[in-house]
Amino acid sequence: MNITTTIDGTSACISPCGEIDFDTLPPLRAAADALPPQVTDVQWDLTRTPFMDVAGLHLLFAPHGSGPERRTTVAGLRAQPLWLLLTAADADPAVFDLSRLLPDIAPPGFRPAAP
Repeated sequence: MNITTTIDGTSACISPCGEIDFDTLPPLRAAADALPPQVTDVQWDLTRTPFMDVAGLHLLFAPHGSGPERRTTVAGLRAQPLWLLLTAADADPAVFDLSRLLPDIAPPGFRPAAP
């Protein structure tokens, strides 16, 4: 797996190229762990990730390392990784809160105001 990391001030973008599974999870976590402490926002660009198994859920939702808390978002979701995230959120919306990863999605339980 090739992983490209770009840093711009307090933001970083990590772009893996290839499938996310338990074999590729360690280098992906290492890429996130290697970010400097001033990085507070991390975007995972999954444009070149055609497949993601449960390891992707561990990467995006399970805390890892002792580094600083960072706001994490995801961009470039392809069909299968998006399906996995939606299925996980449907199964347990409290654990797999997509509003945290996908800023355009309303948080669980959100009800728009009546007109």
